[in-house]
Amino acid sequence: MTKPTTTNTGIPVSSDDESLTAGTQGPILLHDHYLIEKLAQFNRERVPERIVHAKGSGAFGELVITNDVSAYTKAKLFQPGKRTESLVRFSTVAGEQGSPDTWRDPRGFAVKFYTEEGNYDIVGNNTPVFFIKDPIKFPDFIRSQKRLPGSGLRDHNMQWDFWTLRPETAHQVTWLMGDRGIPKTYRHMDGFGSHTYQWVNAAGERFWVKYHFKTDQGVEFLTQAEADELAGKDADFHRRDLYDSIERGEFPSWTLKVQIMPVAEAEGYRFNPFDLTKVWSQKDYPLIEVGKWTLNRNPRNFHVEIEQAAFEPSNLVPGVGFSPDKMLLGRVFAYADAHRYRIGTNYAQLPPNRAKAAEVNSYSKEGPMRYDFNDPEVPVYAPNSFGGAHADPEKAGDEGLWNYDGQSVRAGYIQHREDGDFTQAGTLVREVLDDGERDRLVGNVVGHILGGVQEPVLSRVFEYWKNVDTELGKRIEEGVRSSLNG
Repeated sequence: MTKPTTTNTGIPVSSDDESLTAGTQGPILLHDHYLIEKLAQFNRERVPERIVHAKGSGAFGELVITNDVSAYTKAKLFQPGKRTESLVRFSTVAGEQGSPDTWRDPRGFAVKFYTEEGNYDIVGNNTPVFFIKDPIKFPDFIRSQKRLPGSGLRDHNMQWDFWTLRPETAHQVTWLMGDRGIPKTYRHMDGFGSHTYQWVNAAGERFWVKYHFKTDQGVEFLTQAEADELAGKDADFHRRDLYDSIERGEFPSWTLKVQIMPVAEAEGYRFNPFDLTKVWSQKDYPLIEVGKWTLNRNPRNFHVEIEQAAFEPSNLVPGVGFSPDKMLLGRVFAYADAHRYRIGTNYAQLPPNRAKAAEVNSYSKEGPMRYDFNDPEVPVYAPNSFGGAHADPEKAGDEGLWNYDGQSVRAGYIQHREDGDFTQAGTLVREVLDDGERDRLVGNVVGHILGGVQEPVLSRVFEYWKNVDTELGKRIEEGVRSSLNG
């Protein structure tokens, strides 16, 4: 028997096909409440898109711990043999919802683990570094990558103007303009927590940690020409590939690894370990295997489970803490605040954001769209004498604090002996890339510059790349000059 159509409150409706009118040719009547409900709901089907990372894809999976890292953290999800359900959202950064998946852009790599101690989010990218190191610059950076206010077009001149005025961008821009700037698929890219976090073990010992998700499919990329062709043929190429591979039963996987730095070694390390524009040398701090992370289920409803998914670096569990990474600390506020604006103050009650393995005992109440609530007998304030929840320092554990001086200052990071905005970008070019990768890097940069970069920005771009590597900078300038004079 066919189920009857109902309103959102379960009331049967009389027609799916005709509106209620005053006669066959009369006006539509305002009291056709089902028509009004349908149209009003339709007008509100889309939540505001994310300001950054608007275009994305996602899936569900599981993390299985294969190695013993309990010497470094007491977090339950990282204990030997533990299995934890998770959700991931991959994304581009600068493009809007309808933008092609294959634009040259960093890729967001945000993972939510549904642990018995609460939801734990690692909100990173497919690069281990970022363009800037202080959150006060973030709105300006994003605006420089978006669209001009007059024409509504993206503008390479604006991008390079910001990049060359902020030399700290050099390391990330070198990654972006290289092969990894356009991954072949989401399955063929690594992921990084990017930030420095803190791990705390059962004995209260502290360690600085960086997360690396190493793709088991191998790192593969698209050339600029391949990406441009796909942008016209299939703007949803990466989204389609991820969905189809899981539907076929070809479950993509990553090996989760970490770098561990004892707290005592941070102050004397050759680079500032909390600067998001820097990496830690794997020769100094080798990768340690943690576990296997596999994606094995597609969303049943993309809007509910992916578009409404909310990831935030403030979601930590006992055994994990923050660090003096300024970008991380800025994101702790910004992300949760963005979710309250975009999908509502009660976003944590939505299906992808709810705690699945942990009990929630919160004093949050009311607000728009709230549908979960405590029993009437539960007090709405703390502390109380009537059985309401009370904070438990033992269960919360060490919050991962660190020592710092109490003086308020506006200052950059403390410079360590090998710090410098162009240092690691130059090392990447000279010691990591091979000849073919360097050639493609030059071609990608030249092509991007020819997309509209003008003086005085143009001269600064050449100087920028010469600061990264003298020979590379000369090749880029020669390539641009010959094309312009051609």
